[in-house]
Amino acid sequence: MKSPLPAMSRTSLRSPALRRWPLLASLLLLSACYQPGRFVWVDDYREPQQQQQDENYLIRKGDVLTVNVWNQRDISARIRVRDDGRISLPLLNDVDAAGQTPAALARAMEQKLKDLVANPVVTVIVDEAQPIKIAVLGEVRNPGKKMLESGSGLLQALSEAGGFTDYAREDAVYVLRREPGYPAPVRIRFTYAALTRSEGTAPTFRLKTGDVVVVE
Repeated sequence: MKSPLPAMSRTSLRSPALRRWPLLASLLLLSACYQPGRFVWVDDYREPQQQQQDENYLIRKGDVLTVNVWNQRDISARIRVRDDGRISLPLLNDVDAAGQTPAALARAMEQKLKDLVANPVVTVIVDEAQPIKIAVLGEVRNPGKKMLESGSGLLQALSEAGGFTDYAREDAVYVLRREPGYPAPVRIRFTYAALTRSEGTAPTFRLKTGDVVVVE
């Protein structure tokens, strides 16, 4: 079956794709992304334990939350985080939500409800997450910043970027990701063949806000 993306060949870091986007190219170079030989294959990549769990997702403005107060239906609600990063519920006004994990927000709300409800038990679930914001650079036809649905992978990012140029290498697709405790981004390597097969971890890899996709 013919690939949905244009054929790929040798890389050229001085291609027109990068020249059209000097600001993004500068961002790439300043973050020390291109360090020859320094990368980890996606099958060997392990996220920090705290980032693997959905409960450590940081709530953002515009997210839709389900807040359930046990045995208190009148207080429970499905609500969107406002532009000021706060939510309001019956009995609780202007609770800071953005920047907190669902678990941390639940504990904070329990503290606020203690004087109003006997032994409050609160759960917070993110029903609708905001789109993720990434950048796609290098040998793609439409490089730049992209917004993707939460849970999107590399194929969606490459499609949004218009596919590969004639200079792209099918074995040199990278995701640059900053992680706590590391001075430079972690450089995770993929091949196009692995992305299109149901093998390994490449097809199930999920992008996050702040990731930079680079095609060499």
